[in-house]
Amino acid sequence: MVDPTLAEMGKNLNEAMKILEDGGNGQDVASILQLVQNLMHDDEEEDKPSHRMQNVGEQGHMALLGHSLAAYISVLDRERLRKLITRIASDTTLWLCRLFRYESGSAYYHEDDREGLLKVCRLVINTRYEDYSTEGYTVLNSRQPVIYQSATCRPGLGQHLCSQLGLPLSSLCTVPCNTIFGSQHQMDIALLDKLIREDVETGKLPLLLIANAGTPGAGHTDKLGRLKELCEQYGMWLHIEGVNLATLALWEVSSPVTAATRSDSMTLTLGPWLGLPAVPAVTLYRHEDPALSLAAGLTSSQPVEKLRALPLWLSLQYLGHDGIVEKIRHAVELVEDELNSPVVVFRFSQETKSSGGSVEGYFAGEREVLDSLNRWLCEQLAQLVPASGVDIVELEDEGTCVRFTPLMTAAALGTQRCDVDLLVERLIELIPVLNCTLRLRLDFREEVYRHSALSYIEDLSWPGLGLCKYHFTMYEPRIEDELLVKLGDLDADLIFSTGLEFGPEKDCIFIGMATEDLDVAELVDTIAALGRDIEENGRLLENMTEVVRKGIQEAEFQLQKDNQDKLMEEGVLRQIPLVSSVLNWFSPFQSTVKGRTFNLAAGSLDSTEPTYSMKAQTGGLASPETPTSSAKRLPGQRLFQREGAGGSDSHSETSSVGQAEDLSRERFPQPTPPSPVPDEAVSVVPESPETPQRPPTQENGEVGTQEGEEEEREPEGQEAPVEETGR
Repeated sequence: MVDPTLAEMGKNLNEAMKILEDGGNGQDVASILQLVQNLMHDDEEEDKPSHRMQNVGEQGHMALLGHSLAAYISVLDRERLRKLITRIASDTTLWLCRLFRYESGSAYYHEDDREGLLKVCRLVINTRYEDYSTEGYTVLNSRQPVIYQSATCRPGLGQHLCSQLGLPLSSLCTVPCNTIFGSQHQMDIALLDKLIREDVETGKLPLLLIANAGTPGAGHTDKLGRLKELCEQYGMWLHIEGVNLATLALWEVSSPVTAATRSDSMTLTLGPWLGLPAVPAVTLYRHEDPALSLAAGLTSSQPVEKLRALPLWLSLQYLGHDGIVEKIRHAVELVEDELNSPVVVFRFSQETKSSGGSVEGYFAGEREVLDSLNRWLCEQLAQLVPASGVDIVELEDEGTCVRFTPLMTAAALGTQRCDVDLLVERLIELIPVLNCTLRLRLDFREEVYRHSALSYIEDLSWPGLGLCKYHFTMYEPRIEDELLVKLGDLDADLIFSTGLEFGPEKDCIFIGMATEDLDVAELVDTIAALGRDIEENGRLLENMTEVVRKGIQEAEFQLQKDNQDKLMEEGVLRQIPLVSSVLNWFSPFQSTVKGRTFNLAAGSLDSTEPTYSMKAQTGGLASPETPTSSAKRLPGQRLFQREGAGGSDSHSETSSVGQAEDLSRERFPQPTPPSPVPDEAVSVVPESPETPQRPPTQENGEVGTQEGEEEEREPEGQEAPVEETGR
């Protein structure tokens, strides 16, 4: 099996080479734009739900205009270019420092939001190691630098810094969060103080501390004021990042976030906060030595690099101070939180018992099951309310959770209060589905164990009722797909699928989320019945093939025998041309050899004499079809609904096979047969030749039968009636 990513890569390479070969003399603008459009919409399918695109707006157009203007400005003469970029950089830095209350700061604009912190680390190394500019990394051997980060920092951030700075991973110290007092997502300050003292005692140099004003997962803010005091005590640099830094632009700022204005540097991601596409992140920092800033890469002597601030310069002027504050305020007001955090993280967990105790852990693998259900919950909410911008977040202790971060999504998606209300409504509607599915998973497993033809497949990552597999005694290609198609055609509220394309489980039936009125026993019985029906039909086809083969051989033998009998009866003279005509004219001869007809249903070779005498083929009365459902359902009742579910006195069915036949019988009532045929007497294997069969009608509509004219009056194609007991 070819990996889809490699296959897509190979396809793109072939297309690229074809474009290069066909367009040797270049292509026109229209063709290039058409190519870009095709690449943008190439993977879209009609049956897939469309994802809501970012609401660019006019402020977004200003940001995009900035990239185009930067290309034009870069071709100006050097003196004009220097004056223009100096004005743009100074204006943007001044506006951002005033807007986010960061006095006497400088700004570094970068595309990668980790780049600013990396350059700050270089600045601190150049500051703390005086000979670093001349001696290089050898000066670090005297005192190994240590960078401290919280356990809730972005995954891979510390490793990225060590890799880019050429430091060993031993220079990275991860500080655990609180375990007893305070938030479990805040840095443990007492433990941090202990770690710093131990490093100082072993001859290491505490270099920099990375704190959070809004952790990437839960959005919690560290105790920044206490951390700043600790950094001043040990001569460390304090860098702060996080989504809650956006609230510094508001008039009312929570005290934990206000302390961020005293930090040595902080990184702002204005693009998501203000809904501006393709604008750089900004790292504000305070340092008095321009030479060291230049050595660290925070400033550049290349004028073109300073044009990175142009999109922000245009967008900030377009929005104005009030417009920027209003966007941030609107996002914050979408969340009503007593902790003053504009991030909401929630997770579906099990219901509690009546005694108040949690039932969590009542079966093995519960954590994985709950994680899969929460992923399904987030996908459903994102699809039902795309303007909410909810996403999945993985927390170390809690597991998979759903996160609502309006500061990062509201400006781009245009989230309003009505979207939040709709999100709450959809969440309330989905909670019962999650509870029922989690409760019925065990019932489904037990019911599958009751059927020898079915096996239960354990897959904790599947967000649904569960998996099962039907064991077919005969194997044919795609026979499992036929069972899945039959299940999908049922009138039920369940979703049946084959799971993930590259999942570990193959040829299994994946059953989706369940509802309160689901009859698990009937569901499993129906799966087993459909599997048996497919298997018996396949066996019937094999038997029919053998019957046809033997019938053809018998027909050939009978034809040869009839030809020999005809020759013996007519004599040799009647076989001679011309002589036979004269002889037949004087003495007509009536042959007794008759034709043969092959009955597929009975598997027998019969004479055609009744056909020519009665103008209809002989046959027997077909056995009446046996309904596979033991009771009719009330109007509007879906399959697999328990009796009395939804406020209706519906009758349960034992099988879902043959619903189309039940509907046809209700529309066309039929006469009562002499005696009803029980379900146990019906077989799908070919009937014996002795069993009388109903013959197909001829052109005149008459039917030949052994029962006399009473049977002839029965309408064509009429089936046996259904008993009045509900069958």
